[in-house]
Amino acid sequence: MKKILFTCLFQLILISGMLGQEKNTTATGEEVINLAGAWSFRIDSLKTGEQEKWYNKPALFFNQKIKLPGTTDDAGFGNPLQLKPVLKREVMLHLWRKFSYVGAAWYQKEVIIPASWNNRQVSLLLERVIWQTDVWVDGKKVNTQGESLSAPHDFDLSPFFKPGKHTLTVKIDNSKKFDIGDGHAYSAETQIIWNGVIGKIQLVSKPGVYLKNTQVFTEEKLNRIKVVSEIDNKLGKNLRSALSLTAVNGETKSEKSNIPLSLKAGENIIVSYIDIKGPIKKWDEFNPALYNLHASIKSANSTHSTTTRFAFRTLSSKGPQLLINNRPLFLRGTLECNIFPLTGYPPMEKEGWRKVFESAKNYGLNHLRFHSWCPPEAAFEMADEMGFYLQVELPAWSLKIGTDKLADDFFDREAGRMIRYYGNHPSFCFWSMGNEMQGNMKWLSDVVIKLKSVDNRRMYTTTSYTFEKGFGDWPLAADDYFITQRTKKGWVRGQGIFDVEAPSFNKDYTKSVDSLPVPLITHEIGQYAVYPNINEIAKYTGVLAPLNFTAIKDDLARKNMTAFASDFTNASGKLAVLLYKEEIERALKTKNVSGFQLLDLHDFPGQGTALVGVLDAFWDSKGLIKPVDFRKFCAPVVPLIRFEKATYTNNEVFKAQIEVANYGAIPLKNATVVWQITGDEGVVLASGKISGVNIHLGNSALAENISTTLTKVTSAQKLNVSVSIENTTYQNNWSIWVYPEKVNPIPEDVVFTTDYNEALLALEQGKKVLLNPAKEKINGVEGKFVQVFWSPVHFPNQPGTMGLLVDPKHPAFENFPTDNHTDWQWWDLCKKSTTLVLDSIGLSPSAIVVRNIDNFFKNRNMSSVVEAKLGNGKLLLCTMDLHTDINNRPVARQLKYSLLGYIHSSKFNPVTVLDMRNFQKIEKKAKQ
Repeated sequence: MKKILFTCLFQLILISGMLGQEKNTTATGEEVINLAGAWSFRIDSLKTGEQEKWYNKPALFFNQKIKLPGTTDDAGFGNPLQLKPVLKREVMLHLWRKFSYVGAAWYQKEVIIPASWNNRQVSLLLERVIWQTDVWVDGKKVNTQGESLSAPHDFDLSPFFKPGKHTLTVKIDNSKKFDIGDGHAYSAETQIIWNGVIGKIQLVSKPGVYLKNTQVFTEEKLNRIKVVSEIDNKLGKNLRSALSLTAVNGETKSEKSNIPLSLKAGENIIVSYIDIKGPIKKWDEFNPALYNLHASIKSANSTHSTTTRFAFRTLSSKGPQLLINNRPLFLRGTLECNIFPLTGYPPMEKEGWRKVFESAKNYGLNHLRFHSWCPPEAAFEMADEMGFYLQVELPAWSLKIGTDKLADDFFDREAGRMIRYYGNHPSFCFWSMGNEMQGNMKWLSDVVIKLKSVDNRRMYTTTSYTFEKGFGDWPLAADDYFITQRTKKGWVRGQGIFDVEAPSFNKDYTKSVDSLPVPLITHEIGQYAVYPNINEIAKYTGVLAPLNFTAIKDDLARKNMTAFASDFTNASGKLAVLLYKEEIERALKTKNVSGFQLLDLHDFPGQGTALVGVLDAFWDSKGLIKPVDFRKFCAPVVPLIRFEKATYTNNEVFKAQIEVANYGAIPLKNATVVWQITGDEGVVLASGKISGVNIHLGNSALAENISTTLTKVTSAQKLNVSVSIENTTYQNNWSIWVYPEKVNPIPEDVVFTTDYNEALLALEQGKKVLLNPAKEKINGVEGKFVQVFWSPVHFPNQPGTMGLLVDPKHPAFENFPTDNHTDWQWWDLCKKSTTLVLDSIGLSPSAIVVRNIDNFFKNRNMSSVVEAKLGNGKLLLCTMDLHTDINNRPVARQLKYSLLGYIHSSKFNPVTVLDMRNFQKIEKKAKQ
């Protein structure tokens, strides 16, 4: 079926106003002059260049040379960095430009137009610029002005060019043009505010009749595509022409359509319907099947052809369930905040994006959210080929959206440009109007409604969460899907849970999402700060200086703590990993949650050095977890269990409900699910098989569950619980800790007390003492299980620790199994504690038995268990509560037992001396 419409419907008028030459189209009948290379250059810091007619100045006036594509930062132009790496707020804000310049800069180049370009259409393409571009040819100004932060700046130079030599002058001003907030398209936090041109810099010649833009809309139910072609007739008269269209996927081709046309002078909008032969191949993460539409327009003396890539994929929802091609879809995502530390700008070639997408895929992800910016063409191309679902956003993080007409009109124009340049990409699945927008929410809704009427190829949401009063906890009517951290019924991320509620692994967010009308994606889950890896400093060989990292390194050196740096990174990172695991699994367990967006799989070096990633800012591993292990809980198919708690006594029964989150390509039929519990040295304590299981798509609870006694565990042990699906790679595991129901009494030669005076008396008598004061009576920092949220610089008013650092082989833990980092069994102890600041009581690091990792903005020596000589005796001081309700707190009871056994042994021989004056500083006196 073919149908040609020559009417300008409302939708087409809107599209026409948004169309230009999209860069996912390759063309024949074009000739290109690549302008990459050396340009003459001059900074216009006073912005007097236009008034002084620099566009008429000879080449010698432009007294510098600069290489384009590139930036002033790349070339070393601008104000050199003066800031020193001192541990203060300004230094810690973000990475710092070695050479910074914000303002106008002029670029000039001589070009030679060949004779073959006579009477052809000539345009200048600058693929990406910040922010405003003006162009002159031989001193004559081009009427249009470039302003996009998301799309190429494209100028029609046809009226100015005849064959021969010409002078092309470009003024680029990267000053703030509109108030768009703090979005990552224009911010110093990640991408720098660079001046220059990145990506393609070309003069493009086309015939007098050419395909200006092609948009493809798939109609799967009818086995066809709708093609909206914008054809520009620059010959100044009506003429007859012919449009040829063919859609191709591999060897499968549509019937070639040869459509006679009568074109008027100027722009023509043509709508065509092309049937697809045979079964349609659908695009998704498992099979990213791509089609090419070959289009060709013929006029009397010329032919212009383009190839536009598209795909068949149907995004939809059924109530709160997100669907791809009518199959449940769960987005496993992370943010990409324009973080490219070597250049300060995104890659403009596909290969530059390969590492980003391959890293994300290796860690089980299928989704990237581009926080308050739109990536370039190369990112979409790579995502198309790898089957990634992208959420793209307007360059907006505004707190007054809909109230500033200049900015609002810019956003409206920018949305149109994003459709025309990137609209055909199947990976462009989701579109948010910006990050945490505030202001006139009706204006946002109206924008979404208008975009839906123009382009139905993706799903829309008004904002990626909002703090606007009265909004953000329930979807707006315009939202196709909803992004939030909490609904009006409760949290949907661990921030408000993991440090407040005792660890339990049988919970999800079902109550919070009850009756939700559209799919929900959890907003920026995680944000668990990892201690900076100071070994990373050597990687920063580009335009940005890691003063923040250097300041931390120097501070550690001054405090003789450098030797701990790697352990700080590792231990805080391992804690972050286990928290990310539980974040992800809770989302997977909730049937009416359709995905998550991590903040973040990789580091965010801005906003006060928010190093919250499992990977660093270069997408390189920190050594915290292998991709294969991350994929155990973050993958298309994930075995899950629900169990009550992390710690047990050996007279209890361990029970767990087995589930499988299956968001793979197909249901798993007649599967065998295997579970196993192992103890020390891999000894199997219990196991079982569940055969003949049919695991449908979505979240499945199995009919049989794990139930086993723990009586075989006679000493404190960390056990491993694993669940796998036989003959697949799907396997997941969890840790539980089992302690004896009863422990031996306190050795007679050891004094256990909560009283400072009693401890002093015993120490003077030469005794060994375990002092365990009430946490309210200890000077120090509030105890915390979860580490610093986001950044201690950005959010300074929070308890500022980053987990524990423990030596598992220390004799104090002979009867208390632990890794070198905080794990779930430490929750009760951390929450019922006060952390000592050793620097204030004259204790050296050699006194530390359990170290609390301080945040990197303070780097204090901190501890919850220390040992020292005091008077005639030996002291072990524990600031974790080991005395309150001890019979109902098996972890505290077991740690107390282990510490008492250590004190009783010959291995207890403190080397650090604590004097009376400093000992008295530990006690928090009652206010008079």
